[in-house]
Amino acid sequence: MGERMRLQKFLAHAGVASRRAAEELILRGKVRVNGKVVRELGTSVSTDDRVDVSGTPVRLQSETAYLVMHKPVNVMTTMRDPEGRRTAAELLPKGLPRVVPIGRLDYDTSGVLLFTNDGELANVLTHPRFGVEKTYRVVVKGRLLPEEIKRLQSGVALEEFRAAGARVKVVATRRDSSVLDITIHEGKNRQVRRMFDAVGHPVVALARLRFGPVKLGDLPPGQTRPLTEKELAQLHRYKTGALTK
Repeated sequence: MGERMRLQKFLAHAGVASRRAAEELILRGKVRVNGKVVRELGTSVSTDDRVDVSGTPVRLQSETAYLVMHKPVNVMTTMRDPEGRRTAAELLPKGLPRVVPIGRLDYDTSGVLLFTNDGELANVLTHPRFGVEKTYRVVVKGRLLPEEIKRLQSGVALEEFRAAGARVKVVATRRDSSVLDITIHEGKNRQVRRMFDAVGHPVVALARLRFGPVKLGDLPPGQTRPLTEKELAQLHRYKTGALTK
């Protein structure tokens, strides 16, 4: 008899989605076990059971994969796009086990995008409780005043939440624009852009330089590389911390 586990954990381990996203699929009636739709989140399944999502059979991955992509601008983070726009999935190397992105980058944002089929790790790295830092290089209109930088550092009230204080470093100041590095540990929808809008300096360009310990470095746009052993060990510390809490 195969190993038993909760259905959402099974889907996460299979690389279908993070555990939270898997729960949404279950609640929406997209998941069947042995031919029957299952909507109960606590359902226990065996590795011998037949599981499918929207009609596509799902199997546990025998091999875990971890890689980083330099996502170009004008590319969707999603694995497919109903509007036919270019997706990050199209840039992945052939022959990989099925992987999904960890979190997302906006269509018009470039930089570090992680992929894995380790659903547990993906869930931890996107959970606000663990506060994984992300650093962005941002070009904005105008020159920021000292008090505007202090607002970013102390936290900015946005429409439906208050963005926590960020670390801000001025990289360059031009006649009509500024280049800054900003480090946040949240990651709400379009958060960095909205923070700079709130202080009166719209974003012209945005790139994620770092996700936790994983840095963009000189990886060319559209290219991927496997994570190093050191990066993996550092990322798994978040996962270990989650399991011990």
